[in-house]
Amino acid sequence: MTKALSLFALSFLVAIPLLGTMTFATNVPVAHAQQLDTSDFFDDDFSDSSGLGQANLKETIGNLIRVFLGFLGIIAVVMVLLGGFKWMTASGNEDKVSEAKRLLIAGVIGLAIILSAFAITSFVIDSVITASAG
Repeated sequence: MTKALSLFALSFLVAIPLLGTMTFATNVPVAHAQQLDTSDFFDDDFSDSSGLGQANLKETIGNLIRVFLGFLGIIAVVMVLLGGFKWMTASGNEDKVSEAKRLLIAGVIGLAIILSAFAITSFVIDSVITASAG
């Protein structure tokens, strides 16, 4: 009975987005192409009025990678803190202590990987920016 129920739930989760996509696809209005004046797209006035910046693409990608690695670092630190909390609240139970040790080890290994990835990407991005700026 549970296998049939899980199969029904899975088919329901797949069918609903497909039906919604088909409904929206049939009601899309047709847009006709217009001739655009693109001579002022890279003007300072256009970037100010559109809210787009003039940042370098390489620097923007580097900043996105640094932010992503920062979030991963936060997750690794939370894992270490959670492992320490589980160890403190284990009350001598060996199963809980071993689970906490595994969580701590995984968090520390993840943190080491994230820090090395941050160092490597910082070096590569700075090298690419320096090489292409000159």
